[in-house]
This record gives sequence, structure tokens and C-alpha cells, in this order.
Amino acid sequence: MEAEQAPLVPRVKLGTQGLERVAESRKPSLCSWACAQALKQLPREQVQVATKFGIRDESGARSVCGQPEYVRACCEASLCRLGIDCIDLYYQHRIDTTIPIEDTVSAAGLQPCTLYSHLNS
Repeated sequence: MEAEQAPLVPRVKLGTQGLERVAESRKPSLCSWACAQALKQLPREQVQVATKFGIRDESGARSVCGQPEYVRACCEASLCRLGIDCIDLYYQHRIDTTIPIEDTVSAAGLQPCTLYSHLNS
């Protein structure tokens, strides 16, 4: 009697929650490169990319940062590293209590479906 063979389901697993990359608070690494390579081989409409911003790492000291310029720079850096033109879910890792959330989001000049699909904080 032959064992039944399970159907093949395409999978990508480059992290603990599917295809993921390191957070902006960590140095861009091999994980970002691996994700970018995987994204080039996958149908983009079948992959959801989520990344976060909000923790700045300068000279080994981490701090929460919600400055609009920083948010936009993080978004553009993520897009560049991943080789994509839109992030599906872009979310704030930690809220900067020194800057109103409305300022963090609106003043960054990010446009839905231009750079990201959904923004969450």
C-alpha cells in the first residue's frame, strides 16, 4: 500500500512569523537581504510585507523616535532594502510620547498606496 502524498503548498519561512525582516532598530543585515531575494521570486500580490518604525539606534543607544523626518526615512530605507515599492502594513513599534501621533503620521508625508497600504500605531 502506497502512502498518500500530501499536496505541495508553496511556503516561505524566513522568520518566526513567515517572511519577515529585522526591525529598523537593528542594523540592516543578512535577514533583510534574504527577504529581498525571496520577494523577487514571489508573486507580490500574494505576499504581505509588514515592517515597523519608532526605535532609533544611534551609537548603541536606543531611543523612541516619532519625528516625521525619521519615519519617512525609515520607510524609504525599508523599501530600498527590500526592493519593493509599497509596504502593506507599516506600524509604529513604540509611540513617541513627546510628539503627537497625528504629527508623526501626517507630517511624515507618507501617502497610502504610494509607500504603504496600512499605517498602524
